[in-house]
Amino acid sequence: MSEFGVPPLAAINQALALLPAVMDSPAARVMLHAIGYQESGFVHRRQVRGPARGYWQFEQGGGVAGVLRHRASSALAAAVCAARCVPTTASGVYLALDQDDVLAAAFARLLLWTDPAPLPAIGDIDAAWALYAAPRRTWSPGQPHPKRWPACYRQALADVGAPAHA
Repeated sequence: MSEFGVPPLAAINQALALLPAVMDSPAARVMLHAIGYQESGFVHRRQVRGPARGYWQFEQGGGVAGVLRHRASSALAAAVCAARCVPTTASGVYLALDQDDVLAAAFARLLLWTDPAPLPAIGDIDAAWALYAAPRRTWSPGQPHPKRWPACYRQALADVGAPAHA
């Protein structure tokens, strides 16, 4: 039995449908699943000890604000907010994240989009960890847990039906 909750596959599908088709790929789906497992295990929509919200654990002044103002994501974020009837403000998005898994998944994908490097190849667990955990790239977790990442990543591969070595 898995140590994780069930990923919100429908929310991920709906979020990716709100975004340009180029943003939907097996590599993007693996990263969304792996980061969701790492951040919340798809169990907690609110951080157990902290302010972050949504399965991907966004903070208002961090990831939320970053996605809303980054040149690569701001227009797309505004469109997602409009589609989800959420104010296009850091506080508006932040307050909705633990109630709207589609919004949370879309913001997670948009945060990955802000990184100028291509997504890691499927199966490249080290590059995936670097994208997730490297300071000032995407998530930059305050307390990274590198020992959990391999299990999170393997589960993501299984969820997406991706081979470990593409």
